Amino acid sequence: MSTVPRRTLLKAAAVAGAAAQVGPILGSATAQAADAPGAPVADPGPVDLKWLEPGGLGAAPGSTVGVPWPKGAYPKDQTFALATADGKQVPVQTWPIAQWPDGSLKWSAHAVGPGANSEKYTLTAGAPATPQQRITVAAKGGGIEVSTGVITARIGTSGSALVKSVVRGRTEIAKNGRLVLLRQGEIEDGDQGRTSYERFESVIAKTEVEQGGPVRAVVRIDGKHRKGNRSWMPFSVRLYFYAGGESFRMVHTITYDGMQEPGKASGDFVRGLGVRFTVPMRDASYDRHVRIGGDGTGLLREAVKGVTGLRRDPGIAVQNAQFEGQKLADPATWDQRVTTRLHLIPEWGDYTLSQLSADGFTLRKRTKKGHGWIAAGGGRRASGYGYVGGPSGGLSFGLRDFWEKHPAGLDVRDAHTDEAEVTLWLWSPEAQPMDLRFYHDGLGQDTHAKQLEGLNITYEDYEPGFGTPYGIARTSELLFWAHESTPSAAAHARETQAVRSLPQLAAAPAQLIKAKVFGGLFAEPDRSVPAKAKIEDHLDFLFTYYRDQVDMRRWYGFWDYGDIMHSYDPVRHQWRYDVGGYAWDNSELSPDLWLWYAYLRSGRADIFRFAEAMTRHTGEVDVYHLGKWAGLGTRHGIQHYADSAKQQRIANTTYRRIYYFLTADERTGDLMHANVDSDETFLVLDPIRKIRTEPYTPDRHALSIGFGTDWSGLVSAWLTEWERGGPKAEKAKARVLSTMETIAAQPNGFVQGTGLYDLDTGRFAIEKEAKVSVSHLSAVFGLNELCAELIHLIDMPKFKQAYLDYCRYFNASKAEQRERYGKDFGSLILFQGHSRLDAYAAAQTGDEKLAVRAWQKFYHSDGYKESAPWRTEKVEGPTALVPGSEANWVYTNDTSLYGLAAIENLALVGDRMP
Repeated sequence: MSTVPRRTLLKAAAVAGAAAQVGPILGSATAQAADAPGAPVADPGPVDLKWLEPGGLGAAPGSTVGVPWPKGAYPKDQTFALATADGKQVPVQTWPIAQWPDGSLKWSAHAVGPGANSEKYTLTAGAPATPQQRITVAAKGGGIEVSTGVITARIGTSGSALVKSVVRGRTEIAKNGRLVLLRQGEIEDGDQGRTSYERFESVIAKTEVEQGGPVRAVVRIDGKHRKGNRSWMPFSVRLYFYAGGESFRMVHTITYDGMQEPGKASGDFVRGLGVRFTVPMRDASYDRHVRIGGDGTGLLREAVKGVTGLRRDPGIAVQNAQFEGQKLADPATWDQRVTTRLHLIPEWGDYTLSQLSADGFTLRKRTKKGHGWIAAGGGRRASGYGYVGGPSGGLSFGLRDFWEKHPAGLDVRDAHTDEAEVTLWLWSPEAQPMDLRFYHDGLGQDTHAKQLEGLNITYEDYEPGFGTPYGIARTSELLFWAHESTPSAAAHARETQAVRSLPQLAAAPAQLIKAKVFGGLFAEPDRSVPAKAKIEDHLDFLFTYYRDQVDMRRWYGFWDYGDIMHSYDPVRHQWRYDVGGYAWDNSELSPDLWLWYAYLRSGRADIFRFAEAMTRHTGEVDVYHLGKWAGLGTRHGIQHYADSAKQQRIANTTYRRIYYFLTADERTGDLMHANVDSDETFLVLDPIRKIRTEPYTPDRHALSIGFGTDWSGLVSAWLTEWERGGPKAEKAKARVLSTMETIAAQPNGFVQGTGLYDLDTGRFAIEKEAKVSVSHLSAVFGLNELCAELIHLIDMPKFKQAYLDYCRYFNASKAEQRERYGKDFGSLILFQGHSRLDAYAAAQTGDEKLAVRAWQKFYHSDGYKESAPWRTEKVEGPTALVPGSEANWVYTNDTSLYGLAAIENLALVGDRMP
């Protein structure tokens, strides 16, 4: 199936069946990889897969993994078989997600379902095993019916219910699964009391089957939230089902399209955002079980009508059975002093868990609406898991990253009636409303000159009206299990673990290196000599420090989790969270790439999870998905959307593609596909409008686009669309080739700096005058990594030479620059980060002097020195808000550049270290 699928909107008839194949990518004389097409390719052999964390699939619905292949190894429609270490065949569904320019398979995706609990697997070319219970998808009764062989879900194509019902056997476990949005029109800045709010519910606009089995089915639902005549807050929801599964996964995305004006108390303030299901309750109230997850795998384990702890004892067997979630014996067999008074025992129908911060949750319950709440406990960090049901069936549910993306909550309502209602709150109504107003009044910065003065003091690039959240998005992941009876405590624990850390299959670093993907710029860690071991220690130190800082500094929250801070304030012993452009990093200088390359070479689960959270954040929150700036991202600032620099360098597809190819995540695929036409945004906004000195008006046939931060983001989107065989693959391919050709044809190639781009032809105008315009930022937003991929993929000698010239001369002496270009490059910085360009050019040309210079610049220029402390210092009260550690010499710009330079230098010229 194409990863940007030919989707079928199910109206009354057709349902997409087996996955379609990726469309062809046609080769050409200028679009061949460096390896000659058709050259013999060694048999890639079997690929070993293992779980990112030990424990197998556990209770999760299933898992999907991306596997790369050397160029020419397999055709794009190759089938694969999966087997355990002892040779047992495991059903697997395979589809291509990228191909090489010659049409051969580059990346394949492989989905496995329940029962895949072996620790290791072997993937080989061949026919896959057929699942005993295969997925079926059919249009039925005005909806879509998906059956895993264990459960059947009816999915809506109109109305408010996304999931009309979930049935196991003949028992309906859940129904009316819909989205809930609470809007508050005013927000108080005092203690005047709370204003009223409106409740909106999901309304479906379109439902599509993206995959139809045999192992995995994916259904996408798009729409908006509606109340009366108003619709807002678009949503996109995907539902994932696996053959033989009793559960399903939901990936839920909202895009904010409301209005909140600075300085005003009225607007579109989200009071609550959730996913809600109705759960039929068929058992006697003493057989109705409620489970709410606490710390770790902790559980509140209660019944709606409890028979434990009473003054009269129904019998120890009865009490134990209720606690274990088993059906109780007929009350006629109990101690009759209890049986005759059952009607006097309260029924607790409502439960609420609120996680309003990363540091604490509260749990309370009540008998029913209109009566008082009773405290039922609390703790630090709840798992986000719960269950309601009984011996005749019930629903387990969980929200991933529950406390990390606070304020979150879980509600069970009316469990004492015929129908309980379960709500997983992505934004809890117990919290303050979602306040996205810009944080200051402009400070009189009403001209570009004044704004540049502001940049010179707080590093904030402010401009009135630009600090808007309109068009930002957020994705959440939820899991649901349809049980035929209340699960055991051990089963609850397994489900809780799946919610907290969704199991992920992975290929070993050796396979990623062997396939020569992502530019071939990484190699496995090597501690064979002291100098290499020291660099590995430094890389480990930096990752560990940021991982620990996330927790110490509480870099959590619905809109914040996944990002890190930009710069440190050693005087306050605090990151500069409140200082203009020094606060949230928003991908500045590519920490995303540092983390992903660190994972690619090591296979470490902790790095993967860190990078995954960052990818989810930076691709959604830091980028606009609606409005005139759709396709642009926002530079670093106090709020993720606050800075007025809206640029390609943050929306950069380079930061998403690694996660996509490792997991085949469809939502990430959406984000990358949406960037294919983002060259159009240069008509709307000139990224250097405040500092441009020459006359310039954006023109469709002469758009000023930089060859560094601008083009690297654009070409990444085009390359990815081409590789994936998306709907715009041919256009994307043409853009890749034409921009490469016309950059290479400039008098000074990349050193020319910028060009005038024609949106209709996808070409840069060839300048007659040679110019020298080099920025230290041009190559630090993924340019080196993208050019390495392009040069490996496409045989275009002039482009390769143009880029190698840029690599050769950025770190050269001014005299060498003048000799080559007639003018030096001016004042530059970030030489340590650019040492990886020296290393790349050395590896491509065999120039030993460049290899030596790579290490000289790495060790003896700017950035981190070997003489740095390479340790943390303890801080505690009254120096810091909470006890922890600091390394006041660590800054994220330097970290990102050191990390990437270390990884790439070791891979490319590691054998030529001083």
